[in-house]
Parts: sequence; C-alpha cells; structure tokens
Amino acid sequence: MFHFFRSHRPQMHEHHHHRGGGRGPKMFDAGALRYVVLHLIAEKERHGYEIIKELEMRAGGSYTPSPGAIYPLLAMLADMGHVDVAKDGNKKLYSIAPEGRQFLDQNSPVVEAYMARISCAGAEEGDDLRSTMHALKEAVIARARSHRATRERVDQIRAILKRAIDEINQLS
Repeated sequence: MFHFFRSHRPQMHEHHHHRGGGRGPKMFDAGALRYVVLHLIAEKERHGYEIIKELEMRAGGSYTPSPGAIYPLLAMLADMGHVDVAKDGNKKLYSIAPEGRQFLDQNSPVVEAYMARISCAGAEEGDDLRSTMHALKEAVIARARSHRATRERVDQIRAILKRAIDEINQLS
C-alpha cells in the first residue's frame, strides 16, 4: 500500500502491529517519526494519545503509530530537551521547548517532507474504504461502551453488523 514511500525512502520498513491484527506497512522509522511528533507538539500542546489520534486522522486512517512507538519517543524528546512535560491529572502534557523549536527550524525541509508524506497517505487508493472501516469501528465501540448501552442496544448493533456482512458477501 505504501509502495511509493518505500521506493523513495529506504528507512521505511514493513512492520505489523498486533493490536487488532496486522496494520500493514510502517510509514516511518523512529528517526523520521521524531520530526513528525515534534512538529505536532509545536503546533499545540498534546498528550501522547492525542498525538496517535492526530497522526491517524492526518493519514486518513491508513496509518496509526503504536503506543510502543510514541511513548518511548516522547520520553526521548524530553530527555533531549526538545519538549517540556507537565502533569495534567494522571496524564502527561507535552509542549515544545526552545531547543525543540530550534531543531524544527534547522530541519524544516525534512519536517515538511515528512508531513507531506502523512498527507499523501490519506490520498492513496483504497484509503476511503479503510477510513470508513475505522469510522465504523469507532461508532460501534462508542455506542457499545456508552453508559446508555443496554443489552438491546448491543443486540441492535450486532444485527446491523451481521446485515452489513451479509450484503457485502452477496456482492459479485
């Protein structure tokens, strides 16, 4: 799916995550992801989970970094002095430090290239279907976990999903 990324950027690797099955190719190695995450934090203060969701949204659902990639990277950025970390309840809120801003400024062509790569990922063929599937999953989970989710509501959701499966399987 990301064949043009791998052909132009040798640091791209095939990588499969285990949450929810394989997720397909890895868009960035840790070095490249550092630029992207730092750029997102420079845009506005963010929690780790917000960074993951923002990357997924910008890639049109075609790329979601794992927490195992993001949280160690955030710790490294803090150790390097590129981000400041503040407690926000039981979460950590990351903001850009002057050293991080300087690093981004010095590497702006690289940062722009990586940010463009994310934008292009959402435009690839088939991503509309993938985005729709992600939206369906989020809707199902939100409604099933809602405080108003009764046994009847969960049964309704299950019936809708079964009808959708049947209709898709009937396509020729």
